[in-house]
Amino acid sequence: MTEAILLVGGKGTRLRPLTVHTPKPMVPAAGVPFLTHQLARARAAGVEHVVLATSYLAEVFEPYFGDGSALGLHLEYVTEVEPLGTGGAIRNVASRLHSAPGDPVLIFNGDILTGLDIRALVDTHRTSGADVSLHLSRVEDPRAFGLVPTDDTGRVTAFLEKPQTPEEIVTDQINAGAYVFNRSVIDTIPTGRPVSVERETFPGLLADGAHLQGMVDSTYWLDLGTPQAFVRGSADLVLGRAPSPAVPGRCGDRLVLAGADVAPDAKLTGGTVVGSTATIGAGARVDGSAVLDGAVIEPGAQVRDSLIGAGARIGARTVLDGAVIGDGAVVGPDNELRGGIRIWCGADIPAGAVRFSSDQ
Repeated sequence: MTEAILLVGGKGTRLRPLTVHTPKPMVPAAGVPFLTHQLARARAAGVEHVVLATSYLAEVFEPYFGDGSALGLHLEYVTEVEPLGTGGAIRNVASRLHSAPGDPVLIFNGDILTGLDIRALVDTHRTSGADVSLHLSRVEDPRAFGLVPTDDTGRVTAFLEKPQTPEEIVTDQINAGAYVFNRSVIDTIPTGRPVSVERETFPGLLADGAHLQGMVDSTYWLDLGTPQAFVRGSADLVLGRAPSPAVPGRCGDRLVLAGADVAPDAKLTGGTVVGSTATIGAGARVDGSAVLDGAVIEPGAQVRDSLIGAGARIGARTVLDGAVIGDGAVVGPDNELRGGIRIWCGADIPAGAVRFSSDQ
């Protein structure tokens, strides 16, 4: 296995304001852009060549990762002029692949944090003789996902998109966003128009009698599509619950990047990460949160399960719980923001202006 496609073109609408200036895969998780973790895990599994299918803020990726040599990879970038969907994005980068028609190509969604055994998925694909193999994960509540029932041999029997009624929920196995395609299958996806791999490509292949194999791997798996999930994923990377060779330091209760200034009596817990040039003031308490580069947490502030954007400032004695603060925003002293509230980039909240906010 030497090649992979990473789908990193989404707008990250559910993650705003984190994605106003930054594409979702480039938002820092555990101190580095989330995409770094995916690339590092692919390389550890033997992947050498990765094509990034970009679209939204496409110009951000290449200046950061370059040709990929720093990660031991050969990276290429293909930008969609118009959004093409997951299947269309895969087809759009096919010309950059070097694989022969019968060779396997790994494909990853750019917003999934997982402990998937990548080599095992490729081995399953090869030994089963499948045309496409899918990583499946089991979840307690599958209503927000696409269900993928399989027979006793793991062969996929149907695709059920986001079922709602009990009768529709025939399995707890969901499409976990990682696939192995035979190169020849990629070449059958229509060109020049949007194609959903979940709603069109997979059901179409199944209807045509293709062999689609599922591999259940219920190790760590998290869809980072919401701010709350992203914060949790970052903390899990720091804590070592989610595996990644790209965490820039030892796993533990906290990760403080070089150049950060943390007061001696500040308390950082729960997988908190403090970015470069960020400042944590005296007596501050930060739990399970991500404080991005250049942000300031003033003395006595309490921050829990929150993300503080680059260059943002949190005033003294302010309490944040489950909040997302956009880049450059200022939350003055003595505020209390809870329950999933999002503060937009560059916003300025005066001292004592907000005492509580429920889910937004």
